[in-house]
Amino acid sequence: MTDPHLIPLIRQAREASLRAYIPYSGYPVGALLRAADGTLFTGCNVENAAYPATICAERTALVKAVSEGYRTFDLLIVYTPNGGSPCGVCRQMLYEFAPGLRVLLVDDREAIVYDGALTDLLPRGFGPTSLPDNHPLGEDGNRTVDTTEKRRSDGRR
Repeated sequence: MTDPHLIPLIRQAREASLRAYIPYSGYPVGALLRAADGTLFTGCNVENAAYPATICAERTALVKAVSEGYRTFDLLIVYTPNGGSPCGVCRQMLYEFAPGLRVLLVDDREAIVYDGALTDLLPRGFGPTSLPDNHPLGEDGNRTVDTTEKRRSDGRR
C-alpha cells in the first residue's frame, strides 16, 4: 500500500506531466523533486526539433530548484505512463546534488513500480568527490577555489 503522505506528491508529478511539450515522442513525463526542507519543485519534459536541446522532466525540476538556491534533496517522484526510469543524463545531474536521493517511479495507475536509491540507478556514480583536488563548498553553495597561482619549486608555473 502506498504511503498516504506520498499520494498528493505522486499526483503533483502526474499533473506536471500534463504540461509536457511532446510533439515528437508523445511520451509525457512529470517529476516532483523535494528539497531537504520540504520545498517542492515540479518539472515536465520539453522536446525540441533539435533533439539534443530537449530537456527531461527530472532536469527541469532540478534546474528550477538549483536556480532558486536549493542544493540538497531527499525525494524524486517520476511519473510516466509506464513507470519509465530517468535517463542517464538525468541520473548524472541528480547525482551531483543528491547521491542518496530516494527515487519513486510511478505509472499511469499511480502505482509505484520502483522505490529505491539513486545510487542503485547509477552505481559507481561520478560526483564532486570523484574529482581530484576537490574543493569544499563555500557558504554560498559554490565551490571554493584558490585562484592564487601555483609555482613549481623552480619558479615556473
